[in-house]
Amino acid sequence: MRKLVYYIAVTLDGQIAGPDGSDPTSGPDAFWPIADDYLQHLAAEFPETLPAPAREALGITAPGTRFDTVLEGRRTYQLGVDAGVPDAYPHLRHLVFSRTLTQSPAPSVELVAEDPVETVRRLKKEDGKDIWLIGGGELAGALYGEIDQLILKLAPLTVGTGIPLFGTHARFEPTAFTLTDSKILESGSAFLTYTRKEQSS
Repeated sequence: MRKLVYYIAVTLDGQIAGPDGSDPTSGPDAFWPIADDYLQHLAAEFPETLPAPAREALGITAPGTRFDTVLEGRRTYQLGVDAGVPDAYPHLRHLVFSRTLTQSPAPSVELVAEDPVETVRRLKKEDGKDIWLIGGGELAGALYGEIDQLILKLAPLTVGTGIPLFGTHARFEPTAFTLTDSKILESGSAFLTYTRKEQSS
């Protein structure tokens, strides 16, 4: 069965964006460190997770081996739309969860107004590669119980406050994960893969 993988950049203090939710990697308020070795690792190991403009700039055509589907919340998706990129991942099946958008800004982007949990459970039963949950925090919180794996791109910085990894409305439900892969870069960033532990019956 396909896995739901929350592959996300996060600070040492557990934030995925600043308090206003703006893109931490670009714009006047950008604070995210993007070193050369970080970008090279993304291109080599996670090429399908780079947005189309970055893939084009880097000459990346590799489809990738991990994901064929990406899930986004409405506010995260809007960041791309505001930047003039209504479909940052045309090489993936792209689903955006929204109850307010009635028409997709890009023909290939699928709008989903139904329950995220039911949607993900249905997607997991389909054939294909794993499903990438890009965020934001509120969608991750809604899908908390469905996440099979976390791949954390841990940045060597703290921000004090911001948008938490699972948003502000996730339920309290302690869940054990096992560290199944790790890569520490010279620049200080770390790629940490945690797989949900099977619950004993």
